[in-house]
Amino acid sequence: MRFELNGAPADVEAPPMKRLLDVLREECGLTGTKEGCGEGECGACTVLVSGEPVCSCLVPFAHVRGAKVTTVEGLGGNHPLQRAFAEEGAAQCGICTPGMLLAALALPPGATLEEIRAGLAGNLCRCTGYTAIYRAVQRGK
Repeated sequence: MRFELNGAPADVEAPPMKRLLDVLREECGLTGTKEGCGEGECGACTVLVSGEPVCSCLVPFAHVRGAKVTTVEGLGGNHPLQRAFAEEGAAQCGICTPGMLLAALALPPGATLEEIRAGLAGNLCRCTGYTAIYRAVQRGK
């Protein structure tokens, strides 16, 4: 199936009902996207599909035909959000970080604290208490 993955054309063979999370990790070798709960409750597996954050553990691979998929690897390692997360101490164990980054990337530039909280509400973190994450998003957007 053809789609765009992190800005490049991709043609991947996988069962259409296989979870996007598993296709990304197994067929594409992109292991930055993490599985937390496997039920769409924690947001650890968040990726962007055509600019919208989705829980990749709930999305069948067939859903991304012709779409633009962005994973944490698509940020390139030196994105302003990634730098802000590091500088603000917004990542501790790291399980939630890829999903937080992608959910934050979908927020509008100059998002208010209220918009950031709402935009990240589907992403759970058991380590940070969120304050450092919110600061990092404000700084990195």
